[in-house]
Formats: sequence, structure tokens, C-alpha cells
Amino acid sequence: MDKILIIDDNPAVLQSLSLLFELHDYQVALASSPFEAEQIVRYQRIDLAIQDMNFSADTTSGEEGKALFYQLRAINPNLPIILLTAWTELEMAISLVKAGAADYLAKPWDDEKLLTSVANLIALGKANQDSQQLHRQEQERADFNANAQLCGLIYKSVAMQRAVEMALQVAKSDVSVLITGANGSGKEKVAEIIQANSRLANQPFIRVNAGALPDSLIEAELFGAEAGAYTGANKQRIGRFEAADGGTLFLDEIGNLPLSGQMKLLRVLQTGEFERLGSVETRKVNVRVISATNAQLLNDIAAGRFREDLYYRLNVIEINLPNLKQRTDDIVPLVHHFLPDRVLSLSAEKALCAHSWPGNVRELENACKRAGVLKPQGELDAMDFGLSQVQTQTMQTHNHEPTKQELQQAMHQCEGVIAKVARQFGMSRQALYRRLQKHGIDY
Repeated sequence: MDKILIIDDNPAVLQSLSLLFELHDYQVALASSPFEAEQIVRYQRIDLAIQDMNFSADTTSGEEGKALFYQLRAINPNLPIILLTAWTELEMAISLVKAGAADYLAKPWDDEKLLTSVANLIALGKANQDSQQLHRQEQERADFNANAQLCGLIYKSVAMQRAVEMALQVAKSDVSVLITGANGSGKEKVAEIIQANSRLANQPFIRVNAGALPDSLIEAELFGAEAGAYTGANKQRIGRFEAADGGTLFLDEIGNLPLSGQMKLLRVLQTGEFERLGSVETRKVNVRVISATNAQLLNDIAAGRFREDLYYRLNVIEINLPNLKQRTDDIVPLVHHFLPDRVLSLSAEKALCAHSWPGNVRELENACKRAGVLKPQGELDAMDFGLSQVQTQTMQTHNHEPTKQELQQAMHQCEGVIAKVARQFGMSRQALYRRLQKHGIDY
């Protein structure tokens, strides 16, 4: 409930205004002297003040009211103040309005006019406070970003700001981080930010698409192999863990790693020890692991597709990235990044912000490339981006791991065209192949 301070040395005025505002659901604080008013404003939350211009029986100059006005403004510069004046004080009241007073009313006042003025000024005061708070937050974010390596990440939304702040905070430690979110939402970019702002910034940063590793080569890819360890291994091969020693290993699409690979990965995460394929020599590395997935790993654990002990080893801290549709404030800045020096029509901005973006930032980038090629000059309209009006179905949501039945249905609908099925689920063809193999679906 909004609170109004009434300052007047006349008890009848205090009683009359108090009754008026209480009948209209305002809280009221009363002060009969400048000293009382100062104490109330200093120690209570006041939304608006109404003050008289004179407080001594033999004074009509308004100087007391002028002094009180400046004292209250010094205590709370944002406090709206309405001056109650006599006609003899009109000139001074106008000068105080120029100095920042919200309004002035002559005695006797009009109740309706006073109530309207009070309601408008309180609403305006709250809007000004919100604007100032937003400006402070923008300035804090600008200062925050100026001191961080953001690796070219473009964003403006509060949701991404929270994710970036968490990434910068965990960058200071060596704990394992799991980045979750839909395909194309920027998981690899966040991993780069963690690496770039950590004490390991100048050490190796090795990327591995865990979902694309064939079962037969997982061990050789991750841990290396001696010459002759398998067919075609003509020379010694360094694995990804060994290459990342002293730095960071980024395991993308960790949810698609087969159970056999998960077991081998768990051991090196627990002890830092491994053997190259074809070797009995145990090697030890010191590697920070950042992993990413678009899958619901807890559901995979319940279904027996992902090891629970590995999940908790990887997920010391989780950073979840929202879909682009959930952070529409980022869309236009991203478009201007992908299409610098190009002008968007109002209809284009509205269409871009209204689109569901099932492919997230990756889809937006491709739409911008299309617009840039097909219309290299002039203002860009909504049709230039080729946005589909078909809304993504529930099964197409990227945070949803498709079931065997959904995969079979999609394969039937798309007549077995892998590219179309992969696009429908918002994943790469390689990721789709692995899911088809896992469920025993012919393709």
C-alpha cells in the first residue's frame, strides 16, 4: 500500500487530508513540523509528500516551506512533493516546481484534483525508480562484461546474463561443469568463456564431440593408442585426455556416449589415470572437464542409458541455457551481429521475435545468411528470412529426448530422409544416426 506524508501545522488540515486518503486506500503519516517531516522521510518508506509552505502563525512568506522542500529533497531526491499554497505564495511555489517539486495546489484544494495528482505522481515515481534501477543494472552489466572475456557472445537478455555470470564464477575454480540446453543454444560458446576466464586460459582447450565417436574408436580417441593396437594404427596416437593435460577438455553431446565409453570415462575422471590402447603403462593427467548435452540425463539414468555415478562426477555445477524463444531480447542484437549495417523493418523485427526458433541461435544465423544472400541491399522484411509458420511440435522440443516410437514415426513421415528427420528433432545427422543405432531402427 502506498504511503503519503502530510506536513502541516494545522490539525484540521491534517485530519481532513488523512481521512481523504485513508478512504482511498492510502497509508498516511502525519507531521506538524519540518523536524518531524525530516525524521519520517529519513526513516520510513514514503511514496509522496504533501507539505504546507508556512509553519509559524505569524509567517506568510513561504520561506519555511522552501527550506523544508530542499531538506526533503536532500534526504530523498526521488520523493514526489506536492506544495499546498496560499495565493500569496504562488510565485514561490512556481519557482519550487522549476526546482523539482511535483505539483502545487492552492488552498482550499479540490479533492478530486488532489487525488488524481497523487495517483499520477506515485505511478510516475515508481516508473522513475524502475528506470533508474534498470539503468544501474545495465551499467553494472557493462562494467561486468568489460572485465571479462566473453569470446564474442552476443546477448542482452537477463536469462543469458545469469548464465554468463555463473560461467564466470565457476571459471575461477577447477570443478567439473555440465552445460545443458537445446542444440544451437550456445553451449560450446559458454564452455569457451569458462576456459578463457579461468587460470587455465593459456593451457590447451580440447574439444570432443562425444556423440560422434564410434564405439570401436572411443578408447583410442580419448586415451590414445600404440602403434599396431588396431587395424590401421601405423603409428603411436595421442588421445584427447593426454592432449588436454594441464588444460580443459570439452566433451560435447556427452549424453550420446555409449555405456562402454561411459565406464572408461568414469575411471579417468575419478583418478586421472588411463592406459593407451595396446599399452599396459598407466599414465596420469590433470584435466578439467566441461561437458555439454541437450539430453535429459536424469531420464536417461532412469532408463538405464546413462550411468548415475558418471552424471554426478560430471555435474558438480550445472549451467542451463534457455532456448532462444525464451530470451527474445537477444534476437535483434544477434541479427545485427550476423547482418552488420543492415536495417530491419518493423515487420521483420516482430516476425523474428515471434518465431519459435526450434534450431535456436544456429537457425537464426542460417536465416540471416539467407537474407543476406537473397537481398544484399536495402531494408530487410520478414519474408527475406524465410521463416516457417509451422509451429514446432512437442516432440520437436530440443530438451526432449525422442523415444523409439517417435523416431520411427518421424522416419515414416519423412520417408527415411535422414536430413529431414534430423532437422525435425533439431540435431545433427550424426547424432540421429547414433539414436537410430541405439534403438535398432533401420535406415
